Amino acid sequence: MITTYILFTPLLILFLNFLLNKNNLFQSLTGDNHQRFVEKKNIPLTGGIVIILLSFFIVNFRFEIFYFVFICIFLIGLLSDIKFIKSAKKRFLLQILTIFLFVMYYDLSILHVRVVFIDFFLEYKFFSYIFVTFCLLIVVNGSNFIDGLNGLVSGYYIIILAVILNLELAETIFNLESALINYLIILTYLLIFNYINKLYLGDSGSYLLGLGSGILLITLYNNIENISPFFIVLLLWYPCFENLFSILRKYKFNSSPLEADNKHFHQLLFNYLKKKLNYSNLFTNNLSSILINLFNLLIFFVASKDIFNSRLQISLIFLCIITYGFLYFKLFNFRFKIKKKV
Repeated sequence: MITTYILFTPLLILFLNFLLNKNNLFQSLTGDNHQRFVEKKNIPLTGGIVIILLSFFIVNFRFEIFYFVFICIFLIGLLSDIKFIKSAKKRFLLQILTIFLFVMYYDLSILHVRVVFIDFFLEYKFFSYIFVTFCLLIVVNGSNFIDGLNGLVSGYYIIILAVILNLELAETIFNLESALINYLIILTYLLIFNYINKLYLGDSGSYLLGLGSGILLITLYNNIENISPFFIVLLLWYPCFENLFSILRKYKFNSSPLEADNKHFHQLLFNYLKKKLNYSNLFTNNLSSILINLFNLLIFFVASKDIFNSRLQISLIFLCIITYGFLYFKLFNFRFKIKKKV
């Protein structure tokens, strides 16, 4: 079965790319300013389509509601990609409705997070549903926020899958190992095609990866005894913190937290490397995402040494946040000082 995905996935990508390019469908550039900071030509948004199509063959979902929620999230992202749903508020409301109904129907809850005042409220089912919905929304939209460099989102989730497989966590529930290996193969192909600028994930792809990974990690946490909840938080720290930080940043500058801009960390890093190295856009794009993912790979490697140790996980979370904050303000000042001199 694994060999099938190794052989079939690139053929599917090539076929979809041909089809979308020939008919000028689901192309990347739709006029938004934030889309033009790296690439000036249309690239097909193939990633999300590949993920949703192959998911029906990989995962034997126990309830139809799984198919429903993933199709809904995919469609919300796809309609966003083609600008059928232009309003960020409408997209967010649709996400809330879809995810909350799924969480309630599937009874997806978090029993405790080892934070006393949160655990007190988690004893109440409805609050637990709201809390899980909030967490999944943060991951879904955070994944979309960091989807601005080639390979950044797909590479990040490849690392998470590799960590889960290396620690053999998937074997403890539902025997998911083979399914995760197949996803690892698919994401690796998407990463390669993304690096050579032949496809993008699109909102549909980043939404799917964020939601799927969030549900997977919550399920793992609920089924693995004594695993630290902060290990789960650490695995998703980057998209989540990017989302929360962006909301605070935009609030400070009186901007809508739902609207895209050019001031995300990965965009500032790209600008810095472009100015300093003067390499091509594509090389600088790929290098920026590789550096970010290498940092996360190192952090996750250290965290994997003791996934039951909350002190270690909390220390690494703080290290990530401090490193992000320090570098962000350095890169922000560099970019806008350069801009003033021109």
